[in-house]
Amino acid sequence: MSTDRAGDNPPEQEAAAPGGEAGREAGGAPAPRSDSAASLASLAAAVRAVESGERSAASFFAETPRAAKAPAARPARDGAAGAAPSPAPAPAPQQAPQPASAGPAREEAAQRPAGPPPAPARPSAPEPGAQGATAGPTVPAARPALVPAPGIEGVRRVLAAGGAPEALAERAAEALGQQAAEALTEDPWQLLTVPGVRPEQADGFARALLGPACGPGDERRAQALIGWLLEQAAVAGHSALEASALRAALAQRAVPEPDEALQSAIADGAVLVFQDALDTPGRPRAATDDDEEQPVRVLLGLDRLAMAEESVADGLARLLNTFEPPADERSRIAPGTAPDDTGADDTAPTPQDTPAADDTEAAAPEGDTTDAPDAADDTDASGPRVRPSAGAWAAVATAAPSGCAAELIQTVALSGLVTHTGGEAARAEPAALIAAARALGLRAYGAAHTADGRRRLAAHLAEVAPDAAPGEPAGPAAAEAAVTVSGLLSGAEGPGRDADGALALDLLVVLDAPQLDLETAALLVESLTDGTRLVLSGDPGVLWSAGPGRLFQDVLQSRFCPQVASRTPDFGPIGELVSGISVGELTEVDAPGKEVVTVPVRDAAEAVHRTVQLVADSVPRALGIPAEQTQVITVGHGGAAGTRALNAALKERLNAGPGRFGGFDPGDRAAYSPALGRTLLGTVTGADADGLHLDCAGTAVVVPREQVDSGAVRHGWALTAHQAAGSRWPAAVVVLPGDAAGGLTRAWVHTAFGRAERHLSVVQGVGQALSRAVAELPAKERTTRLRTLLRLQAEEQSADPAAG
Repeated sequence: MSTDRAGDNPPEQEAAAPGGEAGREAGGAPAPRSDSAASLASLAAAVRAVESGERSAASFFAETPRAAKAPAARPARDGAAGAAPSPAPAPAPQQAPQPASAGPAREEAAQRPAGPPPAPARPSAPEPGAQGATAGPTVPAARPALVPAPGIEGVRRVLAAGGAPEALAERAAEALGQQAAEALTEDPWQLLTVPGVRPEQADGFARALLGPACGPGDERRAQALIGWLLEQAAVAGHSALEASALRAALAQRAVPEPDEALQSAIADGAVLVFQDALDTPGRPRAATDDDEEQPVRVLLGLDRLAMAEESVADGLARLLNTFEPPADERSRIAPGTAPDDTGADDTAPTPQDTPAADDTEAAAPEGDTTDAPDAADDTDASGPRVRPSAGAWAAVATAAPSGCAAELIQTVALSGLVTHTGGEAARAEPAALIAAARALGLRAYGAAHTADGRRRLAAHLAEVAPDAAPGEPAGPAAAEAAVTVSGLLSGAEGPGRDADGALALDLLVVLDAPQLDLETAALLVESLTDGTRLVLSGDPGVLWSAGPGRLFQDVLQSRFCPQVASRTPDFGPIGELVSGISVGELTEVDAPGKEVVTVPVRDAAEAVHRTVQLVADSVPRALGIPAEQTQVITVGHGGAAGTRALNAALKERLNAGPGRFGGFDPGDRAAYSPALGRTLLGTVTGADADGLHLDCAGTAVVVPREQVDSGAVRHGWALTAHQAAGSRWPAAVVVLPGDAAGGLTRAWVHTAFGRAERHLSVVQGVGQALSRAVAELPAKERTTRLRTLLRLQAEEQSADPAAG
């Protein structure tokens, strides 16, 4: 089964590998001619031999291609193999990489194709002039005779000469730029930069263009493979890879000298190299140069991710160092003084123990809760900044709806960066903080990961707003303070930006912080001006971001800033179940109102049948929750009970139709992924020349036709856990077929089960694998550098306090 590996793979990335089933549906596998049937059969047998270990991958390069037939005047429009016009005959094109049904994400580009991967076909008889062709690093890299034409037509001709379909042309041009044809001619392995293309397809393309000069030791091949491996690691959530892992991966792909290839990539600046100190349990970190040398690991990474990680570390340190505490109160909270690594310590100070609580009598009188701003010291590009006094902060903390909310308010009053951990019920505490800050005159906003998270935050804000009437919907002020991260950064929501381009706010609370990937976090932190307060809030037990990094966990484990751990429990049977999962216990809970139901199944077919029955009949009849308010969640897109199979069955039952708009009909539920890690959920309302029209929670969204064709939008009755993260529904049906066991972790189960508000049905086909995953597999680790960078920042500040 194709799975979204919990905590690692972004599930929105559907893109089957080229040559697989999805690639054929998307366009364009060339139909073999009848006279090539024997060659195709030989190809399939050769691929099976390599996969079974009977022959090596390098053996493909030791074979010589047959001479090409006369090239056609123009490559076929359907992507059929053929040679582009050139001054000399080109080698016969081999089986081409097929276009993947790539969405805006890249999950399944990292998975194996559904069918055998295309590879160069065995020639029936070597040509006399090619008898001496051998594999090895010393094979000369001859320049291909093909002369590329300019523009997209030139890209099509080069692809056709190498046996690749025309459907890859636009994506190749997007990845390689205006000189894509020249780049592919000079270095055919640059095809690996096209999303969805795998090394075996790029090898076949290169061999068709280069002929006998193509070998596994070609330096161009090694450099392209290094970039591809690091990009695949980023898809899996890593911001860097250990040098030993990258070396082993290169050797596995028949690169004869992996060490030399890595050294060349480092020298050329294609990858960056780092040394990361290893933390040995029970051994303190070296404090001075005279201490015993600490073991290190060598990491290699892409420059864009390295820059993002360093930008986040520098930005968080800047927020701490430029923060000014209230004028009449010296901060007693320093970076690194959190009670523990996880923020789960119950010894956090109570409001009575916090310095601000002792100053309650000094609170400013009602109607005068802020100090007059100092135009010389408290001015940014958007105007004078309001700076509440310590007494004013103490007053709003005393009025907070709970002790945990008061603790959060007091901590934020004294620090520019704070982390806050807790479950769903604890989201009321950041809402109380935002309301209190706005009451003090600060420009305070809360940013959620999804539109549903924004709605829930607005509801909490309405409950704690001082002028809100009980039972009334959120007023304009509450609605304005609740935004999404994407909307805030784009300017579509929130306060906008000041004259310097920074976000015009004084306090930002990021909810669902575990969903922040490195590059988004870097953009967000860079958008905050000096002195802005930032609060990262979320449940540390859920899946990490779809993109690379694990920002929230790294900040918590580095103990870089004050941490506030909520003691507010999630109530009800579902809350009790999820709370147990968060500590590794899967217990049976008492559910008198059928809040939690387990439905055992024997196989995937039964799982699909029972899921449709639950959504369409059982849940609406027994609990009064309509089908449109029930969300199905499963482990991956592929397989007999993945999102594709479940969505097909649910559409047939709930909104049957011919799918006349790219497979969609009006009334279909849809999941649109405009970017990695973002999923917009809506209902299809129609389609026209502009694209597919969706209604996403009252907002009209148009999906361009090319994105519909590429797989950026799917049916949305069934989602993966990554797609569902950050949203909740009245009812959730979690489907666990037998072949999903390998994709389960505690974080995945925690995320999936926690999407239900009133009812949770678990279609259980994995047996004891579910309990084992909860107890023994917290999450799949990611290799990152942020925790080390933050610790270095903290050590520098400790060594030189004046620098802060």
